[in-house]
Amino acid sequence: MKLGGTWATASAIVLIWLAEPWSGAAAQTPNAAPAPLHRAYGEGQVLHYRMKGINEAWHYSVEASGTVKKDGNGAFYEEFAWSNLVSDGKPEPLSAGMAGYRQRLSLDPKVFPGAPSLTGVDPKMIGPVTDLMTFYVDYWLAAKFNQLQKAGDHFTFANPTVPSWADGQRVIVGEDAIDFDMTLKSVDTAKGIAELEVRHVPPAQLKVHLPASWMQAPQGSPPPNWVQVSRAGNGQYLASVGQETFDVRLTISLADGKILHGEMQNPVETIERSCSDDKLTQCDAGKPHHILRSIEIDLER
Repeated sequence: MKLGGTWATASAIVLIWLAEPWSGAAAQTPNAAPAPLHRAYGEGQVLHYRMKGINEAWHYSVEASGTVKKDGNGAFYEEFAWSNLVSDGKPEPLSAGMAGYRQRLSLDPKVFPGAPSLTGVDPKMIGPVTDLMTFYVDYWLAAKFNQLQKAGDHFTFANPTVPSWADGQRVIVGEDAIDFDMTLKSVDTAKGIAELEVRHVPPAQLKVHLPASWMQAPQGSPPPNWVQVSRAGNGQYLASVGQETFDVRLTISLADGKILHGEMQNPVETIERSCSDDKLTQCDAGKPHHILRSIEIDLER
């Protein structure tokens, strides 16, 4: 999705439905046996991640420092502060609101993930904030279902929601639909690590709402799973439709379940058209727009 001029994944939003009773594929009975994907929390633990990213033409690095805390119900969470943004090779100060901003994330199975608060977040930081949550949500999801017991185990399910990031002002339509394909790629007891892969894939059937007929996929092509219509000023509209996928790979400590390393590849292939009416019938010929975001995080040890 695109927020504040920054591309960010939708994974920070798509799993709010997990706070409700599970249905469909998600209603499978979790395996009760111990799994290698388990976060062993201790109050007061400190974590320091360095994130490196390529977001279209933007190259950056930034740091997230977290402390493990416990809420009133005894559930653990990690509270992160962000700092030291380097943008295209040059240090760049963050907005004043970032000084007091704290991002709360958790791998505790008792804590259901929800959309992150972006109040006070520097627009440049929306992508990094939501990307860090993507890593955590993917891990939380795999651990919660507890279906991945040994190397090669594989688990898939369809996400029943179609999240929207439309604000009704600048973004009129903003939706994507993603299903989940999870594999425990390896468990290396000698090195003390496990590798988890989570592929975010388009559903086989059309789920997003397409406001114009030209957005439909050609006969025989897979349906789009990403659509956005935004106001471009001067009565113009920018309409985009296409396919979004992203693959996440996590290296996890078998000793305490911390994320040691994470990688994300997020390509988006769209067709963009500039339109002069809100029905999107008076549009130019359009042009392809290729977006590739590549994100890495490393735990400093």
